[in-house]
Amino acid sequence: MIPRYTRPELAAIWAPQTKFRIWFEIEAHAASRMAELGIIPEKAARTIWDKGGSATFDVDRIDEIEREVKHDVIAFLTHLAEFVGPEARFVHQGMTSSDVLDTCLSVQLARAADLLLAGMDRVLAALKKRAEEHKNSVCVGRSHGIHAEPTTFGLKLAGFYAEFARGKKRLEAAREEIATCAISGAVGTFANIDPSVEEYVAAKMGLTPEPVSTQVIPRDRHAAFFAALGIIASSIENVATEIRHLQRTEVLEVEEYFSAGQKGSSAMPHKRNPILTENLTGLARLVRMSVIPALENVALWHERDISHSSVERGIGPDATAHLDFALNRLAGVIEKLVVYPERMRENMDCLGGLIHSQRVLLALTQAGVSREEAYSLVQRNAMPAWRGESQFLDNLKADADVTNRLSHNELCALFDLGYHTKHVDTIFRRVFG
Repeated sequence: MIPRYTRPELAAIWAPQTKFRIWFEIEAHAASRMAELGIIPEKAARTIWDKGGSATFDVDRIDEIEREVKHDVIAFLTHLAEFVGPEARFVHQGMTSSDVLDTCLSVQLARAADLLLAGMDRVLAALKKRAEEHKNSVCVGRSHGIHAEPTTFGLKLAGFYAEFARGKKRLEAAREEIATCAISGAVGTFANIDPSVEEYVAAKMGLTPEPVSTQVIPRDRHAAFFAALGIIASSIENVATEIRHLQRTEVLEVEEYFSAGQKGSSAMPHKRNPILTENLTGLARLVRMSVIPALENVALWHERDISHSSVERGIGPDATAHLDFALNRLAGVIEKLVVYPERMRENMDCLGGLIHSQRVLLALTQAGVSREEAYSLVQRNAMPAWRGESQFLDNLKADADVTNRLSHNELCALFDLGYHTKHVDTIFRRVFG
């Protein structure tokens, strides 16, 4: 995790001390259930909880042991025994390392997902508020980056809201899918541990038992989780790219908030750059980097190998940290986004009314002109306006082939902006209910 792009709440989930505390809870809950089953003495389970529960695990000491034994879980269990004493022989009865590692990863990913969902809610709230604020702020819609027809800035934001609402549903499903527990022992057969231990630990850790764990939790679950993160990251980039385009000097319909004392360039004091949305574009790439490795982790040798392990040590913390940071940064950008409705109107009018060309085309066809001829009539009057030589409406009024079909009043009526925004309320109801 890069500290610059990691919020403390997310970093805490992946901290070594947090990991070892989860490991301990998994082992201690398993011991409690084994004591209930009479597999280990009840006194041993109480001692494990009493002495291990109050312990502050020494990360340096665990690392020291691991350098000798070359096994992270054994290193932890050895250190735990230093606290628990002789009763530690009852820890990890019938379990294997993956029971601890995979169940812990499930807990961490579920906790990270909860933070991410909170970030999604903040983004959604910001998008909804600004969409309602600019519901009727008319601006030009663009296709291929070129002026097309009028829309509203509120509709742009409503579209992003709907996209993030879908992303939230995917993340909720991914959280549910990843929150599974495996305490099934070597090769996942429960030969040396009762299945009820898994059920007990799962309930205590807020998870559900994995139906078939083989010895590891199937990695298609993790692939779905990271894929959901990747899609959300792409949605973040989608919003960021739109803002970056709209902030260009030639457009300047919106602008990132520029605080007092902020500097845009070390060389040019006038600069106000879209640095936050550019940063979001980069962070989205970092999150998506985790998707292909997660997909490649699905295929493991037989009942277990550890080819996935090194990958997940990286992508688990990094992808969740970067996405958590990006969601909260995006929410802040939207909350403070400076919007210029007057500039939107100026830009919309800069082509001399060409944004109404389709209405004229359709009106001519309704008046009996073939579509091919109507298209030709509209285009020949549009091109001079495109070159800045005249106004589109004036050209149409001066064209006898057009006015033979449409009166001046009928032509003027085709340039009404309200025609293009008459269904905004309908779309808002579909999006926001």
